[in-house]
Amino acid sequence: MKTTLLRAILPMALAFTMFSCSSDATEDLVAPQPTGAMVQKYDYRADELELAEMINEHRVSLGLNPLQTINHISYKAEEHNAYMIEKKVVNHDLFAQRSQNIIQVLGAVKVNENVAYNYSTPNSVLHAWLDSPGHKANIEGQFTHFGVSIREDAVTGKKYYTNIFIKK
Repeated sequence: MKTTLLRAILPMALAFTMFSCSSDATEDLVAPQPTGAMVQKYDYRADELELAEMINEHRVSLGLNPLQTINHISYKAEEHNAYMIEKKVVNHDLFAQRSQNIIQVLGAVKVNENVAYNYSTPNSVLHAWLDSPGHKANIEGQFTHFGVSIREDAVTGKKYYTNIFIKK
C-alpha cells in the first residue's frame, strides 16, 4: 500500500519540482544596502516592452500595483536567455547567482523568476504563464520591480523568455 502511494505521488512531486518557478527565500529579511556595479543601460526591444506592459495591465486589472522596470534586472534576464540558448535548455540554472547579484546590487528582499521557450508572441507567453499556478503567482505577487528579456536563437528561430520579479 505504501509503495503504491509512493509511486503515485513521486511523479507528481518530480513534475512540480521541474516546472515550478524559482524563488529566493529572502522575503522576510531586512533590505540589504545595495553594493556592486549596476547595469544602467538596457536597450529594450518592442516585444519586451509589450510583454512588460501586458504584465502591468494584468496586475492593474486585479487592483495590484504596476511594476517598474529596472535595466539591471532586464540585463540579468538577458544573460540567462543567452545561457539557455547556448546550452539549448530551458531552466532556472544559476538562479541563486542571479538572485544574489540582484539582492546585492539593488537591495532586493525577494527575487522570483519565470522562464519560457518557443512562444511566438508576448501575448502567447503571458497567457501560458497565467495558466500555470506558479508562474501566475509570480506575475500577481507582491513585487515592486521587474525586468524582462526575449531573445531568439539565431539557429532555430525559437524565442527564449526570462522575466525576473523583485521586491525592494
